[in-house]
Amino acid sequence: QVQLVESGGGLVQPGGSLRLSCAASKSIISLNAVAWYRQAPGKRRILVAAIMNDGSTNFSDSVRGRFTISTDNAKNTVYLQMNNLKPEDTAVYYCNAEENGATMTYYWGQGTQVTVSS
Repeated sequence: QVQLVESGGGLVQPGGSLRLSCAASKSIISLNAVAWYRQAPGKRRILVAAIMNDGSTNFSDSVRGRFTISTDNAKNTVYLQMNNLKPEDTAVYYCNAEENGATMTYYWGQGTQVTVSS
């Protein structure tokens, strides 16, 4: 079982920056991957960025070049640095962890709201 707690959301003006944190209840090194998803009102949840346990990363086309994902293994925390934010980035952002055991298991955090508005 893995608990995930997101933080760092808020209201920011277009062009601004935010850093989201996802704190895990166990070592993130033991996980296959940790990812950030977002869900805007009335839309489906979509992948924003992911980091695998080998350190490789991938990003959605809409955020590539503006967002970065990183880890602090000592703190079991994954960060999403969001720069040059746009109104279309407004959404609830969720952390997701993939754990490989007897079966592949996925865990979700409770989400954190990001609003980009002037």
